[in-house]
Amino acid sequence: MAKSKYEYVRLFETDDTCLRNCYVVVRLDGRNFHKFSEKHSFAKPNDNRALGLMTHSARSVMEELEDVVIAYGQSDEFSFVFKRTSTWFKRRASKLMTHVASQFSSSYVFYWKEYFAEQPLLYPPGFDGRVVLYPSNRNLRDYLSWRQADCHVNNLYNTAFWTLIQKGGLTTVQAEERLKGTLAADKNEILFSEFDINYNNEPPLLRKGTTLIWEKRDEPVTKWVKLPNEEGEKEMTVTRSRKRVCPHHCDIIGDQFWEEHQDILESDDC
Repeated sequence: MAKSKYEYVRLFETDDTCLRNCYVVVRLDGRNFHKFSEKHSFAKPNDNRALGLMTHSARSVMEELEDVVIAYGQSDEFSFVFKRTSTWFKRRASKLMTHVASQFSSSYVFYWKEYFAEQPLLYPPGFDGRVVLYPSNRNLRDYLSWRQADCHVNNLYNTAFWTLIQKGGLTTVQAEERLKGTLAADKNEILFSEFDINYNNEPPLLRKGTTLIWEKRDEPVTKWVKLPNEEGEKEMTVTRSRKRVCPHHCDIIGDQFWEEHQDILESDDC
């Protein structure tokens, strides 16, 4: 590009290059999704359509940005972890965050009808984002553990809250007052003793959230193979292994998940 006398304005740009050898986490949160969920008649306490759409949008981000090695989401949030050695967008935080946010938001709108066939999208959703760097595997695991613990706390409260309203006949104010100051054990007791609901039997998707990782999957592929002696071609089905983004609804706080998927984390010596 030819230079001009105006090019000096680039000196006002801030250097936001992410520190090397750190995991770059981009976390998105739905903006004012309490209002958005009400306007679009989301089921309470959880809407499987909305959760499915969030996961589909997150998968779209990972398929676009293959340096995202793991993503975790619950409710109206999703966190995307770029590998330590990633050089996407020269590790500029603003570029990484805006690309993730725009890809996720556009996918959310694009795939809306697949999940909400009977509910038109009344206005565009918004997602805010932030970038955080984690220098060690322990730091990253603690971050993801924090988000999954938050999923458990919020879902247990929401399950008890909406059960008191939908099955117990309480108003929102009464349900809030009933749960004020209660611990997890108290909420579990309310659900079990009053409504015969064992919280541990709730779907793992709701209790654990969604973890997306890259995994190899064997897939059948149809191809045409030339026959010897120029006898033409024959259609054959072969199996090929391809990397796909796969969802898991399991515990990621303990060691088992990480022991089973050791390729996610890079060495702390890198």
